[in-house]
Amino acid sequence: MATVRDLRDRIRSLKNTQQITKAMKQVAAAKIRRAEAARKRARPYADALSDVLGDLIAAVSSVDHPFMKSGKEGAPAGVILITADKGLAGAFNSNAIAAAEAFARTQGNVRYYTIGTKARNAVRRWGIPDHQTWLLGSSSKIDTARDVARATTGDFDRGAISKVVLVSQRLITMMSQRPQTRKLVPILAEDLAALRGDTAAKESNTARGAIEFAPSPEFVLSRLLPKYLEFTIYSAMLETDAAFFAAQLVAMTNATDNASKLIDELTIQMNNARQAAITKELLEIVAGAEALGVA
Repeated sequence: MATVRDLRDRIRSLKNTQQITKAMKQVAAAKIRRAEAARKRARPYADALSDVLGDLIAAVSSVDHPFMKSGKEGAPAGVILITADKGLAGAFNSNAIAAAEAFARTQGNVRYYTIGTKARNAVRRWGIPDHQTWLLGSSSKIDTARDVARATTGDFDRGAISKVVLVSQRLITMMSQRPQTRKLVPILAEDLAALRGDTAAKESNTARGAIEFAPSPEFVLSRLLPKYLEFTIYSAMLETDAAFFAAQLVAMTNATDNASKLIDELTIQMNNARQAAITKELLEIVAGAEALGVA
């Protein structure tokens, strides 16, 4: 049985840990507001970009662009894996890494492009030490997104990879984050059909005027597709940021609550141990007094 001193030391250690988790909870709550604000600021541009892309695809019969052609057969799939740079957020990072592993098992051969320290470390543990990697918490996320898009599309154009797939966390609610796997390149006929369907659905709900493209829809689309890829990666980075702080907020809240419960339980055990020690001393005193009286 633990002594009173041992229990007191454990309670003191738990209180110190609880102070840390409380501080991290407050930091996560402050940062998630900024991350969510950045994500909302980027949303109008993303919506407008998707609408224009849908209009172009509906207006264009065919475009001679590498993004709209099948990749080299037999080449590995290119996976952009996005995680956070830090942990202490429950299963946030491990869920995204597990989603990338599950996708890789269906492909057989994969080339990774990692964003985030946790993703980089996971890929290195898989025996792939040399791969292109970036930090999620870089000073300029849009520059990082451009670098990632440039690296992946360059490899795709050269035939080093057959497609570009994005694996990242999606913020469902403050309490729920879910990894998603999306194919970004190439945009094939079935992808065009789906996007045309989405555009038609939007047009049925919203009155839209005629749109003119200069110099031509094909030219505009060829310039828009790289921007679309860059901004898709940038949006995923912003959403990963917001989802990470949401997961960390939940994890630190649970840790703080669990520390409180453990402190209460250990306090009861310490009081019981102290009472048992006092009772034992009293019994020893009474027994000694009785022995002296008999003597």
